[in-house]
Amino acid sequence: MAAIEPGRICYKTAGRDAGKRVVVVEVEGVFATVVGKDGKKKKCNIRHLFPTKERIEIKNKSVEEILKSLK
Repeated sequence: MAAIEPGRICYKTAGRDAGKRVVVVEVEGVFATVVGKDGKKKKCNIRHLFPTKERIEIKNKSVEEILKSLK
C-alpha cells in the first residue's frame, strides 16, 4: 500500500496551508497535486503531506464533487 496515492486524505505539514486537510489527486515522482477546501489544485512536495487512513474514490469526479466528499 502506498501512503501517498490518489484519493488519500492528508494533512499539510508545511507552507501556507499547514494543518489543513487536502485530497491527493495525482502523484508525479516527489510531487503531488492536491485539492484543498479552497477548491484550487496545488502542487506540493510529498514530504509536506501527512497521510491519514481515510481515502475517497476520485475517478471521473470534478473538483466540486471531491470537495463534497472531503467535508
